[in-house]
Amino acid sequence: MAMTEASSQSAALSVEKSALPRHVAIIMDGNGRWAEARGLPRVEGHRQGLATLRKIVSHAGDRGIEFLTLYSFSSENWRRPIAEVSFLMGLLQRFVQKDLSELCSANVRVSVIGERDSLAPDIRQLLEHAEETTKHNTGMVLIVAFNYGARNEIMRSVQAIASDVANGKINPEDMTEEMISQHMDTAEYPDPDVIIRTSGEERLSNFLLWQAAYSEFVFRDELWPDFTPAGFDACIEDFLSRNRRYGGLREKVVG
Repeated sequence: MAMTEASSQSAALSVEKSALPRHVAIIMDGNGRWAEARGLPRVEGHRQGLATLRKIVSHAGDRGIEFLTLYSFSSENWRRPIAEVSFLMGLLQRFVQKDLSELCSANVRVSVIGERDSLAPDIRQLLEHAEETTKHNTGMVLIVAFNYGARNEIMRSVQAIASDVANGKINPEDMTEEMISQHMDTAEYPDPDVIIRTSGEERLSNFLLWQAAYSEFVFRDELWPDFTPAGFDACIEDFLSRNRRYGGLREKVVG
């Protein structure tokens, strides 16, 4: 974009809430590379990435975003070194313990998507505690994709529908796209309007494959620990400049 991030932030902040994307999803990529570029252990990148996460969640709520989905831990991330995974689980625990009261004060509701049955009981209880504690909040919904993989989500949706077919609850010819969506982890939420990915990579990495059918994509070069509220606003400004057609005629996002 030609404008600087500072001017973009100023412009974006003046946009009417009705023009903003309802649902923003972020692939928070680049923690390890951020640390390695500084000669630090990879876990330091995750620590700094958590600090960035806090800033972006707060800023998105202040901006009036209704739904914010963060790709926090994929089903493939278990393949990383045991020490790194253990550190990430510790970060999750500290985030819930230290940030939950602040999220409640900000009226944020936490919702977790992803496969839970295979999780250790303490991790599953931690996630359920975050949801239960914030379930009555009416502000921004923070959707945390944890142990999440889109192909696994689609598979679980298909399995649930197949079970209903086998039990005679539905007929195969009555299946619709909406029915499939209602069996997804995100059934109660709108599809993301825009998906942001940091670190310069330009792929979905098994994230919200079904829901991203008509999402706009914004790719940022900075690594996640370096991502700022100004960068977030620049992404929103980029989104607002797009023309979303949904396979049909040209439709302007803003006038």
